[in-house]
Amino acid sequence: MSTTLDFLIKEPAEQYHARSREFLSSHQLAAFRKSPALYHRKKLGLIEDEDRPAYLLGRAVHAWALEGREAFDSAFARGGPINPKTGRPFGTATQAYQEWAAAQGKPVLTDEQHALVSNIVAGISAHDGARELLAHGTPEGVARTSYCDVPCQIRLDWLNPDAGIVDLKTCDDLTWFEADARRYGYAHQLAFYRAVLALVTGHTFPVHLIAVEKREPFRCGVWLLDDQALSVAQHENEAAMERLKQCVARDEWPTGYEERRVLDCI
Repeated sequence: MSTTLDFLIKEPAEQYHARSREFLSSHQLAAFRKSPALYHRKKLGLIEDEDRPAYLLGRAVHAWALEGREAFDSAFARGGPINPKTGRPFGTATQAYQEWAAAQGKPVLTDEQHALVSNIVAGISAHDGARELLAHGTPEGVARTSYCDVPCQIRLDWLNPDAGIVDLKTCDDLTWFEADARRYGYAHQLAFYRAVLALVTGHTFPVHLIAVEKREPFRCGVWLLDDQALSVAQHENEAAMERLKQCVARDEWPTGYEERRVLDCI
């Protein structure tokens, strides 16, 4: 493999997401697996993706941990205006704060959020395995190709030319991360990444997950995803993509719950 990883496209996240109408992403495929109707309504713009505070925190952690402190400082503002009457910062719900934040022209982290991001990144840096995976590679690289006759795109957190795909996740409690990984379909997401990248490069990469807690003691762990588990997830992804093509051809978008089911658990 090229150590420069020059097959990856570098583009802003906004540009990548703007092409979501043209290209299928892992998150869109996850929505389709959950419900074709959900996928279709999202594709039409009838359901907008939420931007929760946790998502802002995650983007900030990714920027600092993967792209470096300088990139993080460039992408995020910090703090807020001071109330002259109290000598303390205005609350984030106040008009003064909202006007100040809008004038920054970029997302704003409170001092508390900034300190939290710093602690999370320190947790990653303290883990030998995570530090080794992120010592060499390229962050936020994009690849596009036709997969199962569907135009697809991926945006990788990190690609290490030797260790492969590295995805960074934050979590509340590392004890339950493996259950979270199953709940949120991380294997399907990363199987999609691996398959698209294999088509672009002709090489099947290993896949790693780095997970770090968002609270004390900011524990960090590293997982190598099992090849068989990824192959099963890839098979399920490809079966879903075949169903997606059928839905497009027929312009039929079921919820997935049309048939009566039997509830047999106690």
